[in-house]
Amino acid sequence: MTNATDIHPDYIVGTWKLDPTHSEISFSVKHLMITKVRGIFGTFDVTIVTAENPAESTVEATIDIASVNTGVEARDNHLRASDFFLVEEYPTMTFTSTSFEGDFAAGDFTVAGELTLRGVTKPIVLKGEVGGVMQDSYGNTKAGASATTKINRQDFGVSFNAPLEAGGVTLGDEVTITLDLQVVLQK
Repeated sequence: MTNATDIHPDYIVGTWKLDPTHSEISFSVKHLMITKVRGIFGTFDVTIVTAENPAESTVEATIDIASVNTGVEARDNHLRASDFFLVEEYPTMTFTSTSFEGDFAAGDFTVAGELTLRGVTKPIVLKGEVGGVMQDSYGNTKAGASATTKINRQDFGVSFNAPLEAGGVTLGDEVTITLDLQVVLQK
């Protein structure tokens, strides 16, 4: 059991649900090997259960892949197709935590878990920090946190690419995923 002095002073035990209007899941990938293309997933759900012992806390997330938005409709439609996400067969990406570690007093954490994308499940690690806990003007207790991970898209069967005339390929394999989440304590 974690010593009470080792827990962030704002830590609250309970079930937390996503506040979608104040949250974002974004990604970036190298394009033409010189710049990054960025996008977001507009529809997703996250549940966090904070336990008495923070190391026993859990995170579950489901992302609606069809909600991908890079700001270019034709590119988004291509991402939904078989070259990339194959949304018709695999409409969601999911994450389920398997361990929760960190400097709980400072609010830094590492969440390991299983990411399932395009029917492939692989272990990933999210590194993040707690932004804090506040009560909003309606009396709701809210918490904020940010976390980042990097995955190799090839590991999940997202292997489309095109060679460039000058050498190299259109897309990098490494994808950075960033979560900026606000969650509401359930009463």
